Amino acid sequence: MPRALILGGTGLIGRAAAKRLRAAGWTVDAPGRDVDRTDQEALAAAMGDGADLLVDCLCYSAADARLLLPLARRATSTVMISAKAVYVDSRGRHANSPEPPRFDGPVTEDQPTLEPEESDPFTREGYGPNKVAAERTLLDSGLPVTVLRPSKVHGPGNKRPLERYFVERILAGHRVVVLASRGEGVDHPTATANLAALIETAAHHPGARVLNAADPDAPNGLEISRIIAASLDWSWHEILLDHAEAGLHPWHRGFVLDTSAALALGYRPVGDYAFTVQESLRELV
Repeated sequence: MPRALILGGTGLIGRAAAKRLRAAGWTVDAPGRDVDRTDQEALAAAMGDGADLLVDCLCYSAADARLLLPLARRATSTVMISAKAVYVDSRGRHANSPEPPRFDGPVTEDQPTLEPEESDPFTREGYGPNKVAAERTLLDSGLPVTVLRPSKVHGPGNKRPLERYFVERILAGHRVVVLASRGEGVDHPTATANLAALIETAAHHPGARVLNAADPDAPNGLEISRIIAASLDWSWHEILLDHAEAGLHPWHRGFVLDTSAALALGYRPVGDYAFTVQESLRELV
C-alpha cells in the first residue's frame, strides 16, 4: 500500500484528500492538533521512515516551508496548498487589495505574482506575499514539489461556507433575491473533492510545478443563486441591480483560473459546481 502523510489532515482540504486516497487504497496518516506544525521533531516523528505522498495544508510562510523540506526529502511526491491570492495584475492589484484585480481572461500559472515577504501571514495584506515566499522556498529546493493554487474552496465541513448567504435567505422564506452588478460577479469556486482528485494526480506524477486548482466551471453569482434555489426546491423573484450599493454576494469580486495545465497532467475533476456543492447544501440545511 502506498502511504500518504497529510499535515492539516483534519481540516477542510485535508479531510477530502484523506477520504479520496483511502478509497483508492492508500494508507493515510492525517495527524490533527496532536502534531505541532512548528515543531520539527514532531513533524519528523509523524513522517517516520518516509512516504509516497506528503501533503501540507498548513504551509503559510517561508518558515513553514523550511520546516517542510526535511520531510519532502523523504517523500516521493510533495503537494503544498497555496492560493490564488498570490496573483497580481498589471497594476499591482490582487485578491486581497482594496480594489479587485482585473485580468484579460482566465489566469494561468505564468501570471506574475506578488513579491515574496516574510511577515505575518495571517493578515489580509500579508497572506499572499507569504504564500509566494513559501512557494519559492519549496520550488527552489529542486525537490518534486507540486504547488496547488485553489480559488474559493467549498466542501462539506467548511466552517465559513459562502453558500450560507443564499441558504439562510431561502430558509427564512425570502421570495426576493437582490444581486449587485446584475449578479455577474465571478470568483472561481474550488470543490474539495476536485482538489483531492488533483492531489492524487500529483501523487502519481511527481515533479516540481505550479498548478491552478478550480472547478471545471465558474458560475457567476446569479447562476449560483439559481443552483442553490433549485437544489432547495425554492423559487424567488430576482432583482438585478446595475450598481453595487446593495446585493453584494460572496462571489461579487474575483477572477477565473485556467486549469488546462492540471488537465494536461491527467487530472479529471469529480464534477462541476452544481454537482459538488450538493453535500455542503444538505449539511447547511
